[in-house]
Amino acid sequence: MSRLTIETSTPLCLLQDAGRFGVRHLGVTQGGAADWCSMGWANWLLGNGLDVPVIEITLGGFAVVAEEDCMLALAGADLGALIDGQALAPWRSFKLSKGQTLQFTQPLLGARAYLAAPGGFDAPKVLGSSATVVREELGGLDGMGLPLAKGSTLSYHGEAAQLREVTHQQQPDLRSNEPLDLVLGAQIGQFSGQSLFDVFNSAWTLDSRADRMGIRLLGKALQHQGLPMISEGIPLGAVQVPPDGQPIVLLNDRQTIGGYPRLGALTPLALARLAQRLPGAQVRLRPVVQEVAHREHVEYLQRFLNS
Repeated sequence: MSRLTIETSTPLCLLQDAGRFGVRHLGVTQGGAADWCSMGWANWLLGNGLDVPVIEITLGGFAVVAEEDCMLALAGADLGALIDGQALAPWRSFKLSKGQTLQFTQPLLGARAYLAAPGGFDAPKVLGSSATVVREELGGLDGMGLPLAKGSTLSYHGEAAQLREVTHQQQPDLRSNEPLDLVLGAQIGQFSGQSLFDVFNSAWTLDSRADRMGIRLLGKALQHQGLPMISEGIPLGAVQVPPDGQPIVLLNDRQTIGGYPRLGALTPLALARLAQRLPGAQVRLRPVVQEVAHREHVEYLQRFLNS
């Protein structure tokens, strides 16, 4: 067993995996890594299953000290990572010697970094997952949904692998301003024609009032012309429009049902990109049919197998 001691942390640093499935009928949300692509690459670097537990570090403010020599991997945002003061770039596995400190300072590119260990970090499974959902008090190091805290110990039992890097061609482009793909939903025809034009022809600003439940998009107010809805199940990435007309993208820790009309849902690849955008950034939306979104998703997953 290898161990790391957490030296500093914030409430935004959490243990995550692929999420909790098959329990939403109980009112339990999905959870899991907000940027599943970066989580997958962090695990790929060590030969892990793509869904084993990793550390999701949001905006920095996290540091660990190695209690033994170890090998780890880092993917996702560049949060100014340092090993004993020396810069460490993401998208690679690396060695951390006993007594060395790995520190994440502040965002340089992107918002969320993912730290992986051989075999995944040790944590109990609650309802089939170790994903931390603070609101529901589920998952994490002790199964009680607590954020990672100073003085806690991270451990893993996997074998170290060879050092690897994700090629530049395989890395998600965190600088990309490509529109976010939106699969149109059942209520799309209930919005005014002007609103439908504005949705896909205007820039939307990410509100600072954002968390793992959802991100509000600020822009031209959208007008829903349909009848009031009965609450129904909400998928990951759903873009709902409350009475003020400002859309909200629902993320991993969303509620399980809702009664606001929805434009549709962002694709998984679009959600991974959105998870790396900082408050104040601008995004655009692009309509896409489900068949195209599914094909692109499968093609992306093939990258892990072919790399």
